[in-house]
Amino acid sequence: MPTTERPAVSASSAAPRDRREGASAVPRAALTAWAGGVLYVFLLLLLTTGAPRNSGPLLAVGSLPAVSLLVGVLRRTPLTALALTLLGATAVVVVPSRSTVASLTLFSQGQFLAYLAADLVLGYIVATCGRRASVIAVSLAFFVQLMAIGLFAHGPDLMIVDGVIGLLAMAAACMLGLLSRERREHATALRAQEVAEAVTAERLRIARELHDMIAHSVGIIAIQAGVGSRVIHTQPDAARDALQAIESTSRQTLSGLRRTLVALRQAEPETAAPVPLAPSPGLADVERLATATAQAGVRVELRVGGQQRPLPADVDLSAYRIVQEALTNVVRHAGTGHCTVTIAYGEEELSVEVVDDGRGVSKDGSGHGFGIVGMRERAALLHGRFSAGPRPEGGFRVVARLPLPEPAGVAVETR
Repeated sequence: MPTTERPAVSASSAAPRDRREGASAVPRAALTAWAGGVLYVFLLLLLTTGAPRNSGPLLAVGSLPAVSLLVGVLRRTPLTALALTLLGATAVVVVPSRSTVASLTLFSQGQFLAYLAADLVLGYIVATCGRRASVIAVSLAFFVQLMAIGLFAHGPDLMIVDGVIGLLAMAAACMLGLLSRERREHATALRAQEVAEAVTAERLRIARELHDMIAHSVGIIAIQAGVGSRVIHTQPDAARDALQAIESTSRQTLSGLRRTLVALRQAEPETAAPVPLAPSPGLADVERLATATAQAGVRVELRVGGQQRPLPADVDLSAYRIVQEALTNVVRHAGTGHCTVTIAYGEEELSVEVVDDGRGVSKDGSGHGFGIVGMRERAALLHGRFSAGPRPEGGFRVVARLPLPEPAGVAVETR
């Protein structure tokens, strides 16, 4: 019997609905903003036409709270909000001019307080808008206030006083706007720098993990492949052992790479599948590491001193990676068949030492590529000490001392 399949709703079909909802929200916000602008104009008309005579200062102060109705317009079109506030302030100055001449002195002492609302809007524009919009806003506000003071300030003395006060108010608003802009730009630059530093640190961490994971395994694989190719006809059992070592090392490397990639993909929780992560390696896996190194032709003598105890996860992983990279360098560069790994558990620090009696390298360890650099970075991130270099009696020595937090008895379980 045929069955009918119900079409699945995909993300692509949901996207137009989201766009429609977003598009419908935009007209509502615009309608609210412009409704506030219309209400602002209406209230100013009501104040100026219904105010009693000789109420210039009171009317100017009373018109200031009305500018809060222009918040929506200010966010969408700042220059339009500035034009409305200048128009409203000018109306507050001009319309009550029907007062008698005898009362003009008292009236003119506070009539220009209405322009404080325009100065506030001007400061916002300087703080948030570009240079061109700021220049236009400053020019417009200066011209309108200068013309209003020149035409409606009665008497030379009052005109000078009102002009100076208006100029200082505009200057203060512009300075506050500039300071706010500089502070915001500085905060943005700091956040960008922090993000860049975090990205760089994460890239270095991933580079160290991949280097320490792959370099050791590839070195063992290369050596085992060379051994197998030489004895495949004369010693089939030895060649079989070499191939088995290559297979085991390859599987471990692939598992480590998969764990790293899964951890990176889980940084996006919406797209990452909930795949369980394998535990990160630690000093408990050093014996297995020594066995793999012995299969590559370098016998490892492992010495453990002090009271063994659980370690913090970052210290445990870093100590293991340092031992791993040091053994990789012994296999690839030392030209010897023996080395010693010493792990000492102290009260305040963990000491890791890898010593071989091979040919050694240059003093700075540059022959090891990024290995020495990675080990030094791991120790530095834990505020530890690291040294690597040839020994006077021959061979090479790697020492890392990693501080243990207080108390050092319980590890932070993150794996």
